Amino acid sequence: MSMLTTTPAPPSGTPPAPQRPTTRSGHAARPTRGPLIGANINSAVEALWANRLRSLLTALGIIIGVSAVIAAVSITQGASALINQRVAGLGTDVLTITPGNTTSFGAAQGAGTGTTLTQSDADGLASVPHVVAVSPVQAVTAQLIVGSNNWRTRVQGVYPDMQTVQDWQMAQGAFFTANDETQGNAVAVLGQTTYQNLFPDGSNPIGQIVLINNQSFTIVGLLQAKGAANGGFGNQDDVVYIPLTAAQTRLQNNSFVSQILVKVDNPSNVTATQAAITSTLESLHHLPAGGPDDFNVRNPSQFVQTAQAFSTTLTILLVSVAAISLVVGGIGIMNIMLVSVTERTREIGVRMALGSRRGDIRNQFLIESLALSAAGGLLGILFGLLIGYGITKYASLPFVPGYVAIVASFGVSAGIGILFGFYPAVRAANLDPIVALRSE
Repeated sequence: MSMLTTTPAPPSGTPPAPQRPTTRSGHAARPTRGPLIGANINSAVEALWANRLRSLLTALGIIIGVSAVIAAVSITQGASALINQRVAGLGTDVLTITPGNTTSFGAAQGAGTGTTLTQSDADGLASVPHVVAVSPVQAVTAQLIVGSNNWRTRVQGVYPDMQTVQDWQMAQGAFFTANDETQGNAVAVLGQTTYQNLFPDGSNPIGQIVLINNQSFTIVGLLQAKGAANGGFGNQDDVVYIPLTAAQTRLQNNSFVSQILVKVDNPSNVTATQAAITSTLESLHHLPAGGPDDFNVRNPSQFVQTAQAFSTTLTILLVSVAAISLVVGGIGIMNIMLVSVTERTREIGVRMALGSRRGDIRNQFLIESLALSAAGGLLGILFGLLIGYGITKYASLPFVPGYVAIVASFGVSAGIGILFGFYPAVRAANLDPIVALRSE
């Protein structure tokens, strides 16, 4: 007789053994992961929004730092762009020759104070290779009078080639001629700013008489505007050109010139032409080779390089100061995140008890820190652009937003959030769940 074996029933009151979840195929299901990254982001945003005023104040250091960086870069790049525009307006293919310095009672008076350049020097440079136009300049500041209107401005005695040297276009009339220069005729060509102040009614100036230091000159030409939009110092339109001979005999009893301008056929030949001009002037002035010169030849690229070096130095200085604000902002973020970890210790314990992994806890706090710094970076970029725009417009500078600085500032602000938020995040992830649950 066969015996039937049965499985004994569990004692009364004993709970049934827990059943492991199975899939539809009957296999045991794997334990579910803790919250996914999307859930971490939602939790981080909710936590920041619940304390939005504190979050804003925490991000304030980042906002100020990024704003300072963007504004500083915009201002310095605007200043550099203005300098480049003015140098380009003067001509990147124009060399400027000025006298050397003079000494008074043993004290050097500075470059350009000497009287070493003459009209014959300018004539001697006309044969230098690659030179297409030369004009000496005899400059004087004079009072101009037309009827009841008067204006004080720069009057320059020049050659007719000055029109070619500085690429002047005529609005009315014509530039004076070589015959006017040879005869020393009392004729004048006005710049637009000078014209507007002497003829505020907009009348035709050609043929009118203008008194220059009480000397009568006939206006024969009016130049097109070139630099009046920039205003202030360096306004190229605030000028009057007269023949050099007339300037020397009527305004200044002086055979020396203030400077000589030389136009080169191609900007690529400027450096070679500069060396040739130096050699020619040394020969004309009977100066020993290798000795000190009594003149200076200035290359326009030197102005650009000097301006760029100044702009770079100023940018580094301002950005370095602004970087301190970013570091302070990062420390503020770390401080607030540590406070947040302490305040939410019990919440962390509950989440761990419900299955959240330490990595999920760490990621949530990192996301909160990153969100704070990134939001501060975006607001800082916005305010920085507004500040830079306002200052450049007030100072009549071109507004040149630094796109590289914008991207770099946002990246740095986000990196600061991760860097300074890492320690609080790791500290939260390493909490003991049991100890965390017991906290109040």
